[in-house]
Amino acid sequence: MVTLQLDSKTPGHPEAESEGIEVTTGPLGQGISNAVGLAIAEAQLRNTYNKPGYDLIDNYTYCFFGDGCMMEGISSEACSLAGHLGLGKLIAFYDSNSISIDGNIEIEFTEDVGKRLEAYGWEVLEVSDADTNVKAISDAIAAAKKSTDKPTCIKLTTTIGYGSLNEATASVHGSPLKPEDKKQLKEKWGFNPDQDFHVDQEVYDYYSKVGEAGANAEKEWNALFEKYQKEFPELGAELARRLKGELPQDWEKSLPTYTPADKAVASRKLSEIALGEIANVLPELIGGSADLTPSNLTRWKDATDFQPEKSGLGNQGGRYIRYGVREHGMGAIMNGLAAYGANIKSYGGTFLNFVSYGAPALRLAALSQIPVIWVATHDSIGLGEDGPTHQPIETLAHFRAIPNVMVWRPADGNETSAAYLKAIETKTTPSVLALTRQGLPQLEGSSVEKASKGGYTIVEAKNAKLIIVATGSEVITSIEAAKLLEAQGVPTSVVSLPDHFTFDSQSDEYKKSVLPDGVPIISVEVLATAGWSKYSHVQFGLDRFGASAPAGELFKKFEFTPEGIAKRGKQTVDFYAGKELLSPLNKPFFPIH
Repeated sequence: MVTLQLDSKTPGHPEAESEGIEVTTGPLGQGISNAVGLAIAEAQLRNTYNKPGYDLIDNYTYCFFGDGCMMEGISSEACSLAGHLGLGKLIAFYDSNSISIDGNIEIEFTEDVGKRLEAYGWEVLEVSDADTNVKAISDAIAAAKKSTDKPTCIKLTTTIGYGSLNEATASVHGSPLKPEDKKQLKEKWGFNPDQDFHVDQEVYDYYSKVGEAGANAEKEWNALFEKYQKEFPELGAELARRLKGELPQDWEKSLPTYTPADKAVASRKLSEIALGEIANVLPELIGGSADLTPSNLTRWKDATDFQPEKSGLGNQGGRYIRYGVREHGMGAIMNGLAAYGANIKSYGGTFLNFVSYGAPALRLAALSQIPVIWVATHDSIGLGEDGPTHQPIETLAHFRAIPNVMVWRPADGNETSAAYLKAIETKTTPSVLALTRQGLPQLEGSSVEKASKGGYTIVEAKNAKLIIVATGSEVITSIEAAKLLEAQGVPTSVVSLPDHFTFDSQSDEYKKSVLPDGVPIISVEVLATAGWSKYSHVQFGLDRFGASAPAGELFKKFEFTPEGIAKRGKQTVDFYAGKELLSPLNKPFFPIH
């Protein structure tokens, strides 16, 4: 009933934009997975900053989950990792009411969740009469806090809709109670059946005392932190900066820059170089990979793994997380890490095609305005022999269609650094960095500053008759194609458009200077063409699955070569010859932001 009355303030599912809500959940299994990220953040910060007598970071992470959450595969991924990591300050309540939307779960879900969690390395406690036994729940929480090296699940056996005429049925899962049911329920519990949205004064009084206690606790913490900063000035200043959500001054100077004299390097390697430099100046950078560290190149030199101390594999002050083959769980855990606070910049690596496994978590990061970073390598058919199962085609079109997501596909080292610059600086937008397996030359005309606009003219031809707009590995190929077209009497400019989202945020004047009226524009990207009509009159892409062969052979097969691009560029010029042509940016469209 409250949801219907106050729908503008109380969403149907918890959303981070509402005060007091850390993460947006909604899809089942996301919440418990976010909680694992929150618990990792607490442990990492505690082991980094706490000193004897200074327990600055000491909170528990609490979470509720239900039968539906445990049916979703993501919960298995996250809970398995939580048990491995020994997150002793994670306490999850399992609301076991045996009801799902379809009815009693005996029709679909008869496993023993407690035994599954115990097998993962969790402690499991039970309260069999949780409808009424508040003391048993309190005692279970006290017992859970004593478990220092295992996460704890408190199984609460409850009755859904307890006291309703329809208790223990699916009908009370998402529907408001009928008036006669509300009336008998209020009478049963001793409330006035004629009052709606009424709160007794004693409740206000109680919560007022809770607020006062919280305010006093905050004063005590602030005083403790003030003493800490005097005794540990370097760590204190660092933590104070992070709690303000600020980045170190001039941190961006750590980003590598390149000239055409530098050798060709795969953008996944350029990413590794950038991460190493960033990690040295940003203690808030925490990340890992979904069992693809040697392929994603996400671990910087001398990084310490986040692991239980007893494992001998690292410690809980470590900043590199071995996520295992758990892309979806990784995405939701990344969201929890970033949502914790202290300016944590969380990232996770996998192949671009397998970010699709974590797409629901990416979508929730965008909805929640959580600036996580997906390091997504093997970005096209350029990965070669792994074949179409691994070669992303539609992936970037999907992610570009999600509101509030930066999708970077850099063409060289400067553009890779620009992607990290924007991904680290933003406080509200997640990023996907699509990176190559094959080497890319360092381009004449590129720079971090130019690429930071999301799109720019990298080759400007005088009196251009054609513009080629491209991303990633196709930029250098387009530049070579432009030389062939020039020789054919078709002066051609080349635009690099590494991120549509950032380019779209630029002024209309700037965008029209890059993609002007009067010149036909062809887009070139060895991925699906969906979405490119916004920036080009003609699209050259790959609207079919790839194939298994060495990268060079595949680019030749699909004609993503200088000759193939030049041929299509000349056809574009001939088609539009003599026609009045406006920039695609002039086409009417009506997005609601």
